[in-house]
Amino acid sequence: MQSHPLSETPSNGPTTPPPNRTHRVLTPSVLATNLIKPYSERGLIEEARILFDEMPERDVVAWTAMIAGALKGCKSMKAISYGALVHGLAIKHGMKESMYVNKTLMDMYATCCVSMDEACVVFQKIDAKNAVSWTTLITGYTHRVYIKFLNLFDKQEEAELNPFSFSIAVRACTSIGSYTLGKLIHSAVITHGFDTNLPVMNSILDMYCRCGGLSEANQYFHEMNEKDLIPWNTLITGYERLDSTESFHIFSQMESEGFSPNCFTFTSVTAACANLAVLNCRQQVHGGIVRRGLDGNLALANALIDMYAKCGSISDSRKVFSEMTCRDLVSWTTLMIGYGARGYGKEAVELFDEMIRSGIRPDKILYIAVLSACSHAGLVDEGLRYFKSMVGDYNITPNQEIYGCVVDLLGHAGRVEELMS
Repeated sequence: MQSHPLSETPSNGPTTPPPNRTHRVLTPSVLATNLIKPYSERGLIEEARILFDEMPERDVVAWTAMIAGALKGCKSMKAISYGALVHGLAIKHGMKESMYVNKTLMDMYATCCVSMDEACVVFQKIDAKNAVSWTTLITGYTHRVYIKFLNLFDKQEEAELNPFSFSIAVRACTSIGSYTLGKLIHSAVITHGFDTNLPVMNSILDMYCRCGGLSEANQYFHEMNEKDLIPWNTLITGYERLDSTESFHIFSQMESEGFSPNCFTFTSVTAACANLAVLNCRQQVHGGIVRRGLDGNLALANALIDMYAKCGSISDSRKVFSEMTCRDLVSWTTLMIGYGARGYGKEAVELFDEMIRSGIRPDKILYIAVLSACSHAGLVDEGLRYFKSMVGDYNITPNQEIYGCVVDLLGHAGRVEELMS
């Protein structure tokens, strides 16, 4: 008989988690905990369990990582009965208010159960609901709506089928990441003679790009007799993620055929240039943005800051930032990450202080950026000051990644004894 992913009787070590610790050190237990999560995310539940069993002590963080990993395993196996047992363990060990465990529980129930009732019960029992819990619940409902729609679509009478129905069906496949269903609907589109309808064609192209069928997307794109800017943008974006050189080539081809790029086009091309790190590429793209009067677009300006930073031109990143008439949190964070990655810790600290004076409220991502920059530049005291400010001034609860930054900060400076305080 198959055992469930996390039994109540480990092979060795204590069976109940010790009280939550606010001070963590680089012990074997901490290192093992840091490995359990990536093992679980890759479906290596048995390996994660072996690590868990061999830990000399297990705190709440370790139990949270292991229970969440076991729930992900139950979800992938559609093993609802085992998932319910793990849910019981989570309650027994006082994890009913863990955001990470609750998210994984809701996701498991939404995937494995015939209705959303069990996921809703978990959601309703969360005292402090946040964006993560709401998004998880909404996503579960969204996938069910799309699947129900696809079932209804499959039962439609031929007389009721129209281009709009096909466009919605293809978008539903894109939303749930179903390449197989998308191909079937593509075949139905051809059968019913809607393969010349531009909105339907654009939906199919987007589905192939987002569902991992870039070769099919490329073939379908070149078979399209009619194109507007949308399919060009779709293909450029699709290739930007996997083949930035091809993405830039498609952009050049688009311009040669008389199409004028818009903000969406340039956002994808700028990301491709950042991946390529080629000087004439980024100069060409930035020049095109300025010539078309799009340099005032906030999203594009943020993309340019990121592009120059990744290409090593941090002074150009700062120039774009300084010339912006309007900045958001992304603008500050992007430049700060650029400073940190290039070892400009002092500049990152000055930028953070400038941002605070401007009235922008920092978030966890920004604190990770400034703490990493302080770590790389050896600015230990400044980093610790920001860590204390994060908790004391902005009431931001540190997560595992932020604690990791603090460990790096003190570890690189040889101040390991301070990890206890």
